[in-house]
Amino acid sequence: MLLSLSVIGIFLSVILLYFNARKYPSSIYLGAFFLLISLYGFIQYSIFYSKSVSLVSIVFVNIGFLSYLTGPALYLYVRSILTDQSQLKARDMWHLLPALIFLIAAFPHIFSSWSHKVLIATKLVENPDYVVAYQATFLQNLLPNSVIFLSRPVLILAYAGWAAGIFLKYNKQRGKSQVLSQQHYITQWLSYLLVITFVLVVSHMLVLLESILNKDLKYFFTFDLLQVLSGLGLTGLLTLPFFFPGILYGLPRFPESKTSLKPLGIASDSLPGEAKRNLLNLEPDYLFSIGQKADSCMKELQPYLHSECNLAYLSKLIKIPVHHLAYYFREEKQQSFNDYRNAWRIKHAKHLIKEGKANEVTLEAIGLLSGFSSRNTFFTAFKKAEGTSPGAFANQFSG
Repeated sequence: MLLSLSVIGIFLSVILLYFNARKYPSSIYLGAFFLLISLYGFIQYSIFYSKSVSLVSIVFVNIGFLSYLTGPALYLYVRSILTDQSQLKARDMWHLLPALIFLIAAFPHIFSSWSHKVLIATKLVENPDYVVAYQATFLQNLLPNSVIFLSRPVLILAYAGWAAGIFLKYNKQRGKSQVLSQQHYITQWLSYLLVITFVLVVSHMLVLLESILNKDLKYFFTFDLLQVLSGLGLTGLLTLPFFFPGILYGLPRFPESKTSLKPLGIASDSLPGEAKRNLLNLEPDYLFSIGQKADSCMKELQPYLHSECNLAYLSKLIKIPVHHLAYYFREEKQQSFNDYRNAWRIKHAKHLIKEGKANEVTLEAIGLLSGFSSRNTFFTAFKKAEGTSPGAFANQFSG
């Protein structure tokens, strides 16, 4: 069963990365999380259940450092969904430190000969307890084996707690944060993801602790409550996205327009009926609130008067993720952001002309005062919107 679940997890991560990586960078972290969880399970299967010397020779210690990236992947995914900050920054590099330390510590085994790895693998297949006796890294000269074995689940648990903390923080601010406001689908998804992760990690950590305290790895082969919880946790975690098909085919989850699944890059006919119905479970209030907040910001703060006003600029002002705004203008409003912004600029320019400003300064200056970067862009946008030139419009109010 562990092997099957690991294969499902790897398949799941491939789906997430294939469909979402380009449009939604946050999905890279989610795909990495499922891949790393699956690899960890595969390593456990290889060492304790496979009885394959070749397989153990390949996976034992050599890829163990990757499991230290599981927690950071989960945290970065949750953070990117809540804050729309999917890009790694220099200060995020410290998340890689535990994996780097373990990798360097494992160099003696990683770069040892194949014959040595086969010898160690043979001993492990014959007696899994040898995993405790073997000095796989120089860290075992500094720390007890129990600390090293428990460090992986403890680190994942710590990151899961950290992710849960920022999730609760944003959830309390639902009235203020448009990212979560009425986004029940995303809120539900993150809740289930974090709870099931806690169940899986805690139960697995207790199995490890029980084995360490009794100095016997036979507990990996027993069918007790902790093993059942661990198995159910892994099963629940790796099958959870199939109950949230919107996650598999891309975030954010938005009401679909007449183009149906066009923004996801998938033909609706290619999806099973249940997935299609779930994807079409609309949340119109959220889209409506985006439009209201954008219009209110334009009216009150007049960001269009700044030449640097773009989608990202507006996103920061109204605290709505850029890709949410992009979807709103493209699919719901069916208007480019540039046209939307220019409409406000032209409205401002017309107001200045009607007040007689054209008698005081040039039309080019009015364009600049309205947020346009040059005379040409002002004249082109004005004629496109009004069907006449700024000069012809100003002549109506001259004298």
